[in-house]
Amino acid sequence: MRLTLHTDYALRTLIYLGIHTDRLTSIREVAQAYGISENHLVKIIHKLGQAGFVETIRGRNGGLKLGRPAASIVLGDVVRHTEEDMALVACMHPMDEGGRTGCILADACRLRGVLGEALGSFIAVMDSYTLADVITDKERERLPRPLST
Repeated sequence: MRLTLHTDYALRTLIYLGIHTDRLTSIREVAQAYGISENHLVKIIHKLGQAGFVETIRGRNGGLKLGRPAASIVLGDVVRHTEEDMALVACMHPMDEGGRTGCILADACRLRGVLGEALGSFIAVMDSYTLADVITDKERERLPRPLST
């Protein structure tokens, strides 16, 4: 399984905000820290804000911060919210009315069940960790407060 860049950047953003809980952070700051597009990050922040993972404060002195404590942000919840399609392969989707997507064996295929079980295991592992669990001193060292804030 490969997570989308959207989910990757969402998790990285949350880590950054989880390190800098003492202040508001800007989208530009997060984008520069990871070398990612600000435009792309705006969409991600919006989606994270809708779910309550991030709080956005508008205005001259505005910025971003975690919407709740890092210890209450479950990584599996973030993945489920940011991944549009958790199907590992196309056959995990049922056939559409025109018979164009999915697989004719979908309801009887044992491979589909194995893949579903594997995906369930992946999500179970992600559900067993919070944002606080993945923020270590290494992250704090590598993502220091920028000099220009």
